[in-house]
Amino acid sequence: MRALLDANVLYPATLRSLLIDLSLLGVYQAHWTDELQDEWIRNLLIHRPDLDPAKLQRTRELMDRALDTARITGYEELIPTLQLPDRDDRHVLAAALHGGVELIVTQNLKDFPMELLDPLGVQAISPDRFVGDLLSTHPESVLEALRRGRSRYRAPIVSAEDLLAMLGRQGLAMTSQALQASLDQF
Repeated sequence: MRALLDANVLYPATLRSLLIDLSLLGVYQAHWTDELQDEWIRNLLIHRPDLDPAKLQRTRELMDRALDTARITGYEELIPTLQLPDRDDRHVLAAALHGGVELIVTQNLKDFPMELLDPLGVQAISPDRFVGDLLSTHPESVLEALRRGRSRYRAPIVSAEDLLAMLGRQGLAMTSQALQASLDQF
């Protein structure tokens, strides 16, 4: 399964890490574009000017290196041929089509209406539903991805409950609720 990660799911660090870890575990193939990378970093710096831009660029480089087939390029000529409610989202759909991606993981489902995407063979899905579906089909991989993510928090250490709370605030409310019974496993 191939999924394009919209900028709004790359923006929150904990969610971004979980999605990347799931791809590294082979549960799905994550994809993005340079434009999507630019967008999440730009928006994060607007809301968090205290962050070091060089560290965010380093995160981007590490993402590109860790998943070296994730970047989709060469989609730009499709952009003007597409219709979406928000013209600024056409680049996302163009990248998905050009990259042969069947899912767009996004918080902005209203900007990717099913009636426009279905004929193109693409589906937009929320990160909550996406990870929730992965939890039902690949529970051990999701738990492993959560263990990996949690292990990165060393100072301070983050409890499993706190990790789920963070993910809940970052758009995984239903998935976090479903994982409550598995707290002792990650």
